[in-house]
Amino acid sequence: MSAPGKQARSVARLAAVQALYQMEVSGAGAETVIREFNEHRFDRDLPDAAEGATLASADEAFFADVVRGVVAHQGEIDAAIARRLAAGWRLDRIDATVRAMLRGGAYELAHRPDVPTEVAIDEYVELAKSFFEGPEPGFVNGALDAVAQDVRHG
Repeated sequence: MSAPGKQARSVARLAAVQALYQMEVSGAGAETVIREFNEHRFDRDLPDAAEGATLASADEAFFADVVRGVVAHQGEIDAAIARRLAAGWRLDRIDATVRAMLRGGAYELAHRPDVPTEVAIDEYVELAKSFFEGPEPGFVNGALDAVAQDVRHG
């Protein structure tokens, strides 16, 4: 994939995490949030954007696929993640932003064979690093690596 194509998917993943988080906290449906992003958010500059990237540079079809895919397969995705959490951890007790990252990554691992395993994991780990300074990026890495073992190799 070309560098602009990779950048567009990276921006799409950021938007998908934001959308999934928004859906969870507001109760809005996937189509409502996708429409909102398409109409109002994909034309704005990103805060602290690298090299002037905007949400306009997002791969909007990829964004919509991740959001719709997480919703359509949420039971399966949540079960795949929950199976790999440490004893005593529950998905509903994890930070909502981390949960959105795990769900997006797990969806890509399970349903987007065109996305290499390492790319799916690395992209969500990088997103976690942009949101958190603590253990969360390592947690996202470990959880998605374990999910990948189950859905891609097992």
